[in-house]
Amino acid sequence: MTKPLILITGATGATGGFAIDQLLARGANVRAFVRKDDERAARLRARGVDIAVGDIKDFQAVRAAMVGVHSAYFVYPLEPHILKAAVYFAQAAKEAGVKAVVNISQRTAHIDSASHSAQDHWFSERVFDWSGVPVIHLRPTLFMEWLLYPFQLPIIAGHDTLMLPGGEGRHSPVSAYDQGRVIATLLQDPLPHIGQTYHLYGPEELSYSDIARSVGEAIGKPVQYVAEDPEAFETRLQQVGVPPYVVRHLSAVFAEYRLNLLDGSNNTIEALTGVAPMSIKEFALQHAAALRAPG
Repeated sequence: MTKPLILITGATGATGGFAIDQLLARGANVRAFVRKDDERAARLRARGVDIAVGDIKDFQAVRAAMVGVHSAYFVYPLEPHILKAAVYFAQAAKEAGVKAVVNISQRTAHIDSASHSAQDHWFSERVFDWSGVPVIHLRPTLFMEWLLYPFQLPIIAGHDTLMLPGGEGRHSPVSAYDQGRVIATLLQDPLPHIGQTYHLYGPEELSYSDIARSVGEAIGKPVQYVAEDPEAFETRLQQVGVPPYVVRHLSAVFAEYRLNLLDGSNNTIEALTGVAPMSIKEFALQHAAALRAPG
């Protein structure tokens, strides 16, 4: 029998890329939806991945990619127009008779968010719910990969400082790798999870002072946390060219963070996959060379 076909959007990104790695390792039949048929798509094709090319905001392209698909992963970048993409994806999935959509949302998704991104992720969840397409929502907390972002990595590497406007808030950072494991697991066996919303956390709740300490232990030099002024943070993001949409989102996220609205932890990743998620120290060890290298 032919193995069920699984569609992955964001295939050249973090969570989508890790999900593909997991699925291929398990012998799954994978189709990647990519914006461009470039060298990254060529590498996926060489690994046996079927490639569908198009913009997720182009309904005909999404509809074509969905043909023959058993389950599909929906992820949207941190930019405007997620609602349009969600409507197109839900409609195409419904037409194709897709058995499950795994939708990645945000821990901060709620109707009254000051972030257009977080608010629209909440509405996107509702789009999938209203569509009648079988759906599983994922709400990950802040990614460990934030340590590697251009507005943070040079400060850690060059100044031994973790500088963010987090105040004394706490959260349980989670890696894209562990999210990829969850996504792959749900796409292969979605039926027991249809209708669920899973909050995805790392293994322990930490302050940014705790995170700085763990990063320092991993890279072999002390790293301090500096609680940045929120307005200075916005200015710094603007100076390095972060788009206004993203600046507004990050500012809103950290406003909630300082109120401890991103706290909490659970064992959902281990319960779903059988393997505990990696710690912040393990993540920093994996990326120690980048975290140590100025510039």
